[in-house]
Amino acid sequence: MSEHRATRAAQRPLRRALPVVAVVAAALLAGCGKQQAVDHEVTAAAILPVAQLHIVLQKATPGSRTGEEIYKAVCTTCHGAGVLGAPTTGDADQWAPRIAKGLDALVASVHDGLGAMPPKGGAADLTDAELVRATAYLANTAGAGFTEPPVEQ
Repeated sequence: MSEHRATRAAQRPLRRALPVVAVVAAALLAGCGKQQAVDHEVTAAAILPVAQLHIVLQKATPGSRTGEEIYKAVCTTCHGAGVLGAPTTGDADQWAPRIAKGLDALVASVHDGLGAMPPKGGAADLTDAELVRATAYLANTAGAGFTEPPVEQ
């Protein structure tokens, strides 16, 4: 048993010294060397998301869009699915009473807005000719025989 006590007595100073040595070593290491410069380009590249979305804004010259282009960009959202009572694209039964009023009446409704549809379908940049083209295109999908004005060059 005396051998056991001697071993424990020899270990006591070591047990007290280890935490002190660890703290001193950490303090010395923390102060060593110069701080590395941060490369913001590398950091940004490292944290980029897996998928990226690139949006390209393409502005058409006013007056140069066809009725189909305007329909796809502006009208299809509501008329494609019949949202909020909008007559569905190509549904002759829904469009028949509207077509019977004539192209001018349809264009006036689109220009001023009707029901939930805002004026010009929400596309304030449409010219009068483009408005007629889009209206004629949409009505023609349901069987109307309106003539679209030619695209300005």
